[in-house]
Amino acid sequence: MQKSRWAQLILGVIAMMAISSPQYVWTLFVKPLQTATGASLPSIQITISLLIVLQTWLSPLQGSLIERFGPRPLVMAGCVLSGLGWVLAAQAATVAQLYLTYGLFCGVGTGIVYVGIVGQMVRWFPDRRGFATGMAAAGYGFGAMLTTFPISGMLASAGYRQTLTVFGFILGTVGLAAALFLRPPPAGFMAPHTPREASEGGVGSLAMLKTPLFWLMFAMMTMVSTGGLMVIVQFSNFTHDFGIGPKELVFGVAAVPLALTIDRVTNGLTRPFFGAVSDRIGRENTMALAFIGEAAAILGLLAVRHHPALYVLMSGVVFFGWGEIFSLFPATLTDTFGTEHATANYGFLYMAQGIGSVLGGPVAAYIHDASGSWLPVFALIVVMDMVTGLLALFVLKRMRRQLAGAPALALA
Repeated sequence: MQKSRWAQLILGVIAMMAISSPQYVWTLFVKPLQTATGASLPSIQITISLLIVLQTWLSPLQGSLIERFGPRPLVMAGCVLSGLGWVLAAQAATVAQLYLTYGLFCGVGTGIVYVGIVGQMVRWFPDRRGFATGMAAAGYGFGAMLTTFPISGMLASAGYRQTLTVFGFILGTVGLAAALFLRPPPAGFMAPHTPREASEGGVGSLAMLKTPLFWLMFAMMTMVSTGGLMVIVQFSNFTHDFGIGPKELVFGVAAVPLALTIDRVTNGLTRPFFGAVSDRIGRENTMALAFIGEAAAILGLLAVRHHPALYVLMSGVVFFGWGEIFSLFPATLTDTFGTEHATANYGFLYMAQGIGSVLGGPVAAYIHDASGSWLPVFALIVVMDMVTGLLALFVLKRMRRQLAGAPALALA
């Protein structure tokens, strides 16, 4: 049984890798799609915001369906929808068609897979919850690392239509194959050395939503998501505005694809790294370390924005300080509200990512267009990261201790 759970982790990582590209390589398609549709930057960026809103805001429903019917059929369907979204988007001639293909299909598909795999991991690994959710989330970061240069190369040689079609088919097929072998842990499963409180019962979603602690976590995840998603979806745009164009070479390689590849590595590594750290030193302490560090990294990126090599390297540090939210928040939520309804409960918290996509996508683009600079956007992100780190250390920690002493809720 212990070997089985590691096999499930590997399958989960593969499925997550297969659905990561629609979000993480979106920035490479922005300019070609703007040219093809004649849409403005804020209008085009609504596509990725729609994807993430659907990915996240439907997740409570998707989590409930997964708990009812099991992970395999739902995750299989999600992988197919995600790949199909790219194939259909290749034929989109207007921005509205782009919303209905790339935004709708990829959003629904990736949301099912993401919530389903995270729900699997918190159940299979009650003793290593931070690490396991971090590994699953790392797949979502690492997947795009493997596709960034191939997609960039095909875009240059064959155009965006063929690129979307070919990679949509490949990624959908790989995800479907991995999902075929997923299964939930047997009833009463407990890993060795599992803490008693990590394996018992749980609070239902309605009871959870009545607690101020949940809404604090929701606000915190929204603030950190906003900054991270702004960097992801706007990276090519603000990098160009900083004077680092598509022909700029760093270490003999095009700067933007190189930065995006490094960013995927660090964005993937940070998830199991900080997840494992939080298993040892506590969730809130780790959040404070990571989020305040992210604020410092953003300032560092701005400081070296006129030095291409340093800029590329610093962008990796920025991503190392953001991706860990996808291990820290689900682990903290399940620690607090239990495993019985973990998938559905995380579906509600995951909606914060959708709000972050709107703030980091079209809203950030609007602020840039209104001010003529990306600096006000970066300033807001730094403030939100700092505030979130301090909330984790001085408010979330206290509220979680107080909730632990409320037996009526803990056993609901």
